[in-house]
Amino acid sequence: MGVVEIIWLFFLLSSLQPLLAQRWLLMQRVQALRALERRNRSRAITLIHRREGFSFLGIPFGGFIDIDDSEAVIRAIEMTADDIPLDVIVHTPGGLVLAAEQIASALAAHPAPVTVYVPHYAMSGGTLIALAADRIVMAPSAVLGPVDPQLGNLPAASILAAVARKDPNEIDDQTLIMADIADKAIRQMREAVTRLLERHFDRARAEEVATMLTEGRWTHDFPINAELAASLGLPVSTDLPDEVRRLMSLYPQPRGRRPSVEYIPMPYGEPERPEKPAPRRRAR
Repeated sequence: MGVVEIIWLFFLLSSLQPLLAQRWLLMQRVQALRALERRNRSRAITLIHRREGFSFLGIPFGGFIDIDDSEAVIRAIEMTADDIPLDVIVHTPGGLVLAAEQIASALAAHPAPVTVYVPHYAMSGGTLIALAADRIVMAPSAVLGPVDPQLGNLPAASILAAVARKDPNEIDDQTLIMADIADKAIRQMREAVTRLLERHFDRARAEEVATMLTEGRWTHDFPINAELAASLGLPVSTDLPDEVRRLMSLYPQPRGRRPSVEYIPMPYGEPERPEKPAPRRRAR
């Protein structure tokens, strides 16, 4: 084999390597999903948005909850018998309200128990999906977030607050229209959350918690940890199974050639305490 053929073979293998690595990664994910399903005798579904090691023209893939996601999740639910539990692993910054509501409604309608696992964070639309579960299992450091509507990059509650401080004669028509849409968005989201929470609370308590999550009391990225979620009455635990942690490790997020976090990937026991040195005897 000549030098030219060797060079061409090298470039061919180099171009195939990302595809082969991605295929191997997908096989590992299937095995991890199967392990969780065997553990709980359930159907496991992932809704994970991270930038992966595979890229096209140097652009890494990532995302948020969209209609494609809702179609796929709903299809998986429809393919599941009524007596089979659902396990949904959610890791997302949020996304389209319509898509998140569709997923949440489909999960809430499933007759068998539904568990949502949150290994790191499920913000905004991810929280809306978690509220549809019979049980929310979070890592001890994981967080949910408020579900107050956003109009573009502006919180709906802040739009209403700004309009309320202005003289009505000084407000232009476009701002008034935005305020009207903001008011409708908050009311619609509050009612949607109330319907989901009525599965756990009476109507009055469901409306109270829904108002807290949608009224703009907190900023949209406010972290609701397991302790705060439990204080609201949500069905939360922190017994995240190792199978979910294993699954999350198969969704890498590249940050360049040098990792920003490094550690020896093995469990450690109790730290050993160094023995105190024996006191020296003074010569007499």
